[in-house]
Amino acid sequence: MTSKERAGLRSQANSLEALFQVGKGGISDALVKQTDDALTARELIKIKVLRETCPDPVRTVAEELAKRTGSEVVSVIGGVMIFYRYNPKLHEKKPSKR
Repeated sequence: MTSKERAGLRSQANSLEALFQVGKGGISDALVKQTDDALTARELIKIKVLRETCPDPVRTVAEELAKRTGSEVVSVIGGVMIFYRYNPKLHEKKPSKR
């Protein structure tokens, strides 16, 4: 991903609310499944890390989640992570009804 693509995705993510929070449980299988499902439905998501309670550094959490979901880390700022995974089904053209 180029820096321009990354910047564009960051700007799109500004208006997004964090879908999930990573807390004292760290990265669980349930969190990976929820993240995977959200990426399939939306492509671009934001997740918040509760830095006071999460056992791992934010960057480590982001890299592990990206690896386990097949996504890319767009940005990690403070306790907020942004992920992107292209979904071709969301870009299919719908046949026009006549």
